[in-house]
Amino acid sequence: MAAYAFHGHAIVSDDDMIADAEGNMPEALTNAADWRRFQRELDRAAAIVLGRHGHEAHANVHKRNRIVLSSQARGIERRDDAWWWNPADAPLAEILAKAAPRGGIVSVPGGRRVFDYFLDVGYDEFHLARARGVRIPGGVPVFSECSADRSAEDLLAARGLLPYPIDILDAWAGVSVTIWRTPPRR
Repeated sequence: MAAYAFHGHAIVSDDDMIADAEGNMPEALTNAADWRRFQRELDRAAAIVLGRHGHEAHANVHKRNRIVLSSQARGIERRDDAWWWNPADAPLAEILAKAAPRGGIVSVPGGRRVFDYFLDVGYDEFHLARARGVRIPGGVPVFSECSADRSAEDLLAARGLLPYPIDILDAWAGVSVTIWRTPPRR
């Protein structure tokens, strides 16, 4: 059986939001240094799992191997633009065997439903970028369980991931990334 490593990728505001109330990523969360780093990470992936909204909002100009998690799919469907997958109808192992049979990194750039799904599956790494000084009242949090009392970091730590040192991507803009990793097994 092929081996997979699940790597989440998100840039969030101070209040753990990935999108505004309408589900759109606000300009305040876009940063060139973060984008370049994110693109390099996606280039390493055997497959990329994202939600329908993200897939439709961002054309697959690099022709990467995409899996679109959508309740509108019937099980697993191979469409012209991507693999479409409904986890209520087909298990994760089945879509991975079809979309990335040799294994490898499965990058997970969201949205929230996708982030939640893999939080339960278990991330091997989660690349959590922060745009400091940005707040998005009424927005969409990275994880459903995020609240004023429970940050994204709290949720990752509760799942056993450990933070590695913060990497400052853009000091002027206040953007940094922390990679949270599952500790090595002994």
